[in-house]
Amino acid sequence: MLSFAEDYAQASDPFRKIKPRPIGENTAAAFTEIFKEGNYQKGKSYLQKAIRTEGNEPLAYAIEASLAYSNEDWETMKNSADKTLAVAKKLVSSDLLRGNLYQAVGHFLQGAYTFKMHGPLGAVDKLQLVFDYLDISENIDPQDPEFNLLKGYLELILSVNLPFSSPKDAILRFEKYAAPKYMVDRALFAAYRDLGEYNKAMSYINIALDNNPNNPELHYFKGQLLRKQGKTEESEIKSFNLLKEAYVYFDKAMIKFNQLPKGIQIPLRHDHRAVQDEITSIN
Repeated sequence: MLSFAEDYAQASDPFRKIKPRPIGENTAAAFTEIFKEGNYQKGKSYLQKAIRTEGNEPLAYAIEASLAYSNEDWETMKNSADKTLAVAKKLVSSDLLRGNLYQAVGHFLQGAYTFKMHGPLGAVDKLQLVFDYLDISENIDPQDPEFNLLKGYLELILSVNLPFSSPKDAILRFEKYAAPKYMVDRALFAAYRDLGEYNKAMSYINIALDNNPNNPELHYFKGQLLRKQGKTEESEIKSFNLLKEAYVYFDKAMIKFNQLPKGIQIPLRHDHRAVQDEITSIN
């Protein structure tokens, strides 16, 4: 029975191969469909099942809040952020690490909502709570893959918005301990992109695409990076070729446009059109 329980937990835990946690099947399926396959619509279907049947899993509510943020559905985001925090508090009694980790995530999501609705001042207190619960989680298990993945992503987000934070902290965390690999590759792509190290960023988005070639979001990410390189390239010929390649990847992403959420569809559609105009202007 113990072996069966461990096998079941491992099958449904997207983060750990050793000492897996009993994360719900629908929550894990939603996580995989969204972040590995780039199929947000299918992932949303699993997520709705998870909310109905796995109500004690804070990851489900955290994903729901993140999707709502991307779609600018602020009421849903607030409700899901509140639920993330409430469920995480209950989880502490059975899983000290994940309970504290998702309290950090819950406070972060609430802070993001407050920042959007009321500006930065109201979010300052939340930020300190995020750090407090991350510190508690790190003291419990500093090498846990889920902890390092989520803390790394939070560090990435903060590095874009706070002057004292750097993606370099997140990079070390991703490289040493975080999992699953498909999340680590896209995270390292984003970190090096934000640092302006485009060659390293390109190597990681290529690895991500090699492992998940049908993910439209990854095609979009590569197209964005190629376009950024093309717009800053001094050689007109190289710029033209980079922009043409960017268009190819935007086009690939457009094939699965309906899989993506509104928060990605809108900029993808814009970039797909804009790069065509940029190519024409060089011609």
